[in-house]
Order: sequence, then C-alpha cells, then structure tokens
Amino acid sequence: MSATVSAYLNIYQIFPVESTRTNILGVLIALASISIVFQALWYRRALQAVNYIPGLRVPFHPFSGPGAVIPTTWWNPGLSFMWKWRRSMYAYYGCDTISLVPFFVGPATLYTSNLDVVRQVIGSSGGKKFHKSKASLTGQIVLRWGMNIFVANTHVWRKHRRIMGPAFTSILYEVVWAETLKTYREMVAEEGWSTQDRISIPAVQSLTFKLALLIIGKCGFGFQFSWAEPARTADGRMAVQEALRISADSFKVSLFVPWWIKILPFKRFKEVAEATTELLAFMQTQVAERKADIRARGSAGNDAFSMLVKASENEEVKYRMDDSEIIGNVFIMLFAGHETTARSLSATIGFLALYDDLQEEIYQQIMSVVGQERDPVYQDYIKLNKVLAAFLETLRIFPPAYFMVREAFEDTVLRVPTGEEGATAVPVPKGTVVIVDMIGIQYNPRYFDDPEEYRPSRWYEVAHEPEAFYAFSNGPRQCIGHKFATTEAVCFLTMLLKDYKMEPVMKKGETKEQWKKRVLSAKLGLTLGVEDVPVDFVRRKNI
Repeated sequence: MSATVSAYLNIYQIFPVESTRTNILGVLIALASISIVFQALWYRRALQAVNYIPGLRVPFHPFSGPGAVIPTTWWNPGLSFMWKWRRSMYAYYGCDTISLVPFFVGPATLYTSNLDVVRQVIGSSGGKKFHKSKASLTGQIVLRWGMNIFVANTHVWRKHRRIMGPAFTSILYEVVWAETLKTYREMVAEEGWSTQDRISIPAVQSLTFKLALLIIGKCGFGFQFSWAEPARTADGRMAVQEALRISADSFKVSLFVPWWIKILPFKRFKEVAEATTELLAFMQTQVAERKADIRARGSAGNDAFSMLVKASENEEVKYRMDDSEIIGNVFIMLFAGHETTARSLSATIGFLALYDDLQEEIYQQIMSVVGQERDPVYQDYIKLNKVLAAFLETLRIFPPAYFMVREAFEDTVLRVPTGEEGATAVPVPKGTVVIVDMIGIQYNPRYFDDPEEYRPSRWYEVAHEPEAFYAFSNGPRQCIGHKFATTEAVCFLTMLLKDYKMEPVMKKGETKEQWKKRVLSAKLGLTLGVEDVPVDFVRRKNI
C-alpha cells in the first residue's frame, strides 16, 4: 500500500496540479483562438459573397433558429424587421439593395426593394439564373408535405403548372362568384343575422377564414361542405381550418425545436403533432376517394384537385404525379388559397370601417352597378373597380406573402442601381441568397406616393396591376390563384357593403386613430396580416 501511495506522490511531483490546470487552460485558449480565426475567415468570405455591399451586420440570420426565435431588437433583426424597419432601413444605407451578413449563424444575403434588381432575379430573362430556395423558411415548411407548385423549379414547376393551369379559367371564376354569393347567404342565415339590425363581430377573421376555406374547398376541390357543416379531418376530431391554423402558427416549433424535445408531454407539442397527423390523414383520404371516383366514372372533373389526382394515373411519365406531389399541392392550395385571402379580407373590412367617406364612395358604386333589387353577377366584376381597388390597396399595405427567396444556381452578376450615377455590377457567387422584400417594394416612395396612406384610388383607373404590385408575385411565377382570390373578394365585399355599413368597435375613450394603431397593426408569421378586427355590421335600411 505504501508503495502505491509513493507512486502517486511521485506522479504529482512530476505533473503538479497547477501544471495540469495550466495545460487545460492552454488547450482551451488554443481552441478558442482557432474558432475565432475560423469564424473571422468565414465572415470575410460572407462579406465577399455580397461584394461588401453596405447593410446589416448581426449575430444571427432572421431565418435561423436563434434569429427567428429572438424578437426584433436593435441588435437582432428577427422575423419582423422587414415590417418594423420598413421606413428607415433602405433610407439609412442610401440604396434599395442592401446586404445582411451574420457573424455566427446563417448565410450572407442580399435584400432588395428595387424593381430593376427584382426583374433580374425573378423576371422571365434574368430569373433563369435564380431558383426558388428549398432551404428557405417557407420552402422547408411546405416541402414537409411534398413537392408542389410553390417551391418547384424548372421542368418540375412546368409540369405542375401544366397540370393545374387548365383549371383556372373564366369558367372557374364564374363558379367562384356563384359559390361566394351562396356561402354569404348561408353565413347570414346560420349566424342569425337575418333578424338583427346590428351585428357585433369581436374578430372578423372568424368569418373570413371560414369563408375562404369553404370557397377553396368547394371550387378548387369539389368538396361538399357548408357554413353549418365545415370541413373536418378524417376521424372528425378536428376542423380542417383549425388544423391548418395550428400548422401555420407553429412553424417555429416545426423547424427549430429538436425532435427529442417535441416528444415531451407539453400541450403545445401534442397539439402540433395532432394537427399534423389529422391534416395529413384528411388529405390522404381525399386523394384516395377522388382516385376511386375517377376510376369508377372513367373521367375527372375540371377542378384543380381532380386534375392533380388524374395526373397520378397518367401513363406518360413526363406528366405523372406521385402521391407526395399531390399531397404537397393539396396543402399549398388549402393553405395559400384561404390564408392569404382571409387575412386580406379582414384588413380590408377594417380599413373600410375606419374610413366612412371611402366606404360610402364604394357603396355608391355598388348601388349604381348592382342596385338593391338584385344580386351581383360575375359580369359585374369589371365594373366594380372601386371594390377591387380597396382589396388591392390592402394587399399593398399588408402583402400576405411578404418576401420571396431566390438562390443563385450559378455564378452571375446583378446590376444594382446606385441613384443618379447609374448601376454597379455586383458579382453574385453560386449559392448566394437574394430576398425580394415585398414590404420594401410596396412602401418604396420611388413607386408609390405617400406609401403609408391607405388610398384605393391608386388603382381606380388601372386596367392591370402595375409591375410594382407584387402581392401576387409577378412574371411567369405569378400566383396561379390570383384571379380566384380577387373574384372571391369582390363578390363578398360587394354583398357585405350592399347589406351593411361597417363600423369599428372601439374601447371606451378610444379614438379612430388609436383603434387603427391597435388593430391595423401587422401580425407576422408565415404570412402577413393584422390583429383581430372588431367591427359592427349595421343593416343599411336602419341607417
């Protein structure tokens, strides 16, 4: 025993404790130094990737885990910075195109609110050098359900567009108008409005989201749902609208929370898992039933869903879709087809309730075109330009899809305007991310006078949306459901304004300006909308 103790004592004499601690500290310092050098080199390469264009230098990219979770502050952009800094960001750097380079997490990125740059990135000519990024925030979310028209590129996108495109014709838009009119009547009856002169709605979104999902379900999928019996998941445990809402609102959980945390017994995680499972089961059931129906009848309907399902049976491999592609497109149609329209309708109602003179002006046009004796018909759409203008101006103020992500798939060059001096050629290496800031475009005084002002008259004499209007994207990748959404919106708003005057529900002592600041304030997630809109609908005959 004494020999063993002596041996240990000899070791401590040879390697004293202090020396061991010093060695460990030295190793840690060396590792830290290597890490700092590596990070500095990485940061330098990131600056080179954006050609040292001035811009934000931040710890985390807004679309990275920590960058998305931490709120927008002076040192962290967060997910809301494009909205919160819209008035000052580009002006501060003196250019409509800036860079964002994180110190620690995320890729170097170019942000632009300049149409000349946008044309190069997503236009029919220059856009060929940029693809939609599957690694983007929205790309990761929607790809969980399967490849779809929203994220597809090149020949895959052309296949999806070729299959779905024929469904979106004037015949469909007439059906959309008729179903919107019918659903409006169902809403009035089922909500018990027929016997009421004043209806108080704590959050108008409760109506618009239900309406929009019913219309896309009926017209895009041929589902036989009604206001009294909306769509439910396969086992009936959850409304499809609720499952979609949970899926959209929980994108941070889906993307940034590790799987081993998601399995913990927390209510939120259970809710997200259940919504995902129920929604997937609903879509799979609908696909299986539609396949069986098409096989039994020997033909498919003209709705987009039937065309998707029929494509899975196509013997020509070039235009065949597998089940994951069908599910992916079903999800994007259900989600985008109701989420964006519902949010924009809610905000439009809020603006019209706020501005009495504007509401009256639009009401008078409805009376001159439609009158009180009949319902509006699809042929009235083109004459109701002021109703459409109110909706388009809301889309400008609060663009639901508020950014587009593109990635250079080869080394290329962007010509970035530099004011009166012309343009600077900016080398863009392969893999560089470029984000089209739709909020920045819609609030750019270069394209819109007094961009903060809600002014539908901008669109009164405009036959088609100008290039600066990017709420539905632009160019060859413009939203396939563009006319679907505007048709639904014009019909619903026409009926609502024809029957009711809208008034804001304000708190005690609150002014209209305070109501506007509280209610018509941006609410950002996967899409951009506003806070809950409380309004009263007052029957016209009693005004």
